[in-house]
Amino acid sequence: MKQIFQYTCLASLIILAACRKNLNDKTDAMKAGGVPPQNEAYVQGDQMARPAINTVFVGTSRKDEFNTTAPSAMNAAFYNDFVNKLTSFGYTTNILGLDKNTFAGVLVTDVLNASTTGVTSFYNGTQVLTGRALADDVIDVELTLIFGGATGASNPGLTSDHVDGNDKAFLSSFPYMASPH
Repeated sequence: MKQIFQYTCLASLIILAACRKNLNDKTDAMKAGGVPPQNEAYVQGDQMARPAINTVFVGTSRKDEFNTTAPSAMNAAFYNDFVNKLTSFGYTTNILGLDKNTFAGVLVTDVLNASTTGVTSFYNGTQVLTGRALADDVIDVELTLIFGGATGASNPGLTSDHVDGNDKAFLSSFPYMASPH
């Protein structure tokens, strides 16, 4: 139960961080003596369920489109972009046994899966994309899945960012994030 609560809180923070105020006029936020108006409009600014995937697989000219596309429409809109990028990397398969087309289908829908009954892990050797713990090395997992080949050991220079942990320890109680510097 604690883990579900942790991920619900983390998901809420991600959603809030991915939204930004859509201001038509910079003075809108200061109407009525510095008090923001009651009928504010927000638009989604970024999708980051799987960090770096959007950055790597979506071309600059389509970033805003990707960030505002509903996950249910991402496959139809961006699947070919993902297949083409994997092709350009020389991708054939990965440690999950996913061929290029299948893996593109997994990556293109930028959502964070969450297991409510099992281990929560971005990838721990057994559980794959069942969620994400704060300490999961998401970038190394993504690099290994993209460049590591069938064993995960191909292209060792491309399978790690060499950042092996957070610079400060995560808290053992809510809000779990590391204390600020």
